[in-house]
Order: sequence, then structure tokens, then C-alpha cells
Amino acid sequence: MKGNDNLIMVLNELLADELTAINQYMVHSEMCADWRYEKLHEAAEARAIQEMKHAEKLIGRILFLEGKPNVSNLKRIHIGSDIKEQLVNDRMAEQEAVVAYNKGIQLAVDVADNGSRELLESILKDEEDHLDWLEAQLEQIEQMGIQNYLVEQTG
Repeated sequence: MKGNDNLIMVLNELLADELTAINQYMVHSEMCADWRYEKLHEAAEARAIQEMKHAEKLIGRILFLEGKPNVSNLKRIHIGSDIKEQLVNDRMAEQEAVVAYNKGIQLAVDVADNGSRELLESILKDEEDHLDWLEAQLEQIEQMGIQNYLVEQTG
């Protein structure tokens, strides 16, 4: 089924966001594993895997719309040098994702592509959940201090 060219372009932009997030979260996950913050390692790894699933769905949708998935386009990756910086960078990525998915959903509505709209809405829900979790972690750091927070993150 031939899809709307502008929507296919937006789907490819969202794909680039997802591929970038996968890389950022995997690096953060491995850094946390190296530092023995097992809970944060597992959480970042789980987010990376969920972003991989988002990328897979976007690729499938682009192909369905007879577009060409661009898996070579990565955006700037923001690696944090410590836990708080990682969480702040990841929050920024999720905030940007929420904005981008809302714009994509609006375009899908405008071009009457309800299949793409439904896909983007389901991914948006996941991104909002990621954002909520990251905001909660940063709030915990604010309330209990970084040292106490980090003690809670070990295996």
C-alpha cells in the first residue's frame, strides 16, 4: 500500500530517534553494569530492548507503506559520565520522543492513516512510561541524595 511521502519521512525520523536511543541506553546500561549498579543496568537494558522493538515496528510500517527504512541515520548520542547525567540525558531523549510522536500522530490523522496513528500512539505510551520512570529516578536523587540513591541501585 503506497503511503504518504511526508508520513514516511516522519516515520524514518522517528526510526532514527529509536536507533539513537538504543545505542545511548545500551552504553548507559553497560556503564552501570561495569560500576555494579545492577538495578540501573537492568532498567537501561530493558529500555534499550523496548526501543529495539519500536524500531522493528517502525521498519515494518515503513515497508508496508512502500517506503525505504533508513537505518543509517543516527542522531547525536548523549552519554552521561555519571549516573545522574545519564538519567538527565535519557530524560531529555524521552521528552523529545514524546514531542516527536505527538507530531507524527497529528500528521497520521491529517493524512487519514489510522494504522500509522495507532502504531505511533502505542509507542507514545511506552515513551511516556519511560519518561515517567526517569523523572521518578531524578526525583529520588533530589529527595535522598545521590549517595543514598546509588546504594539502592546495587544488586
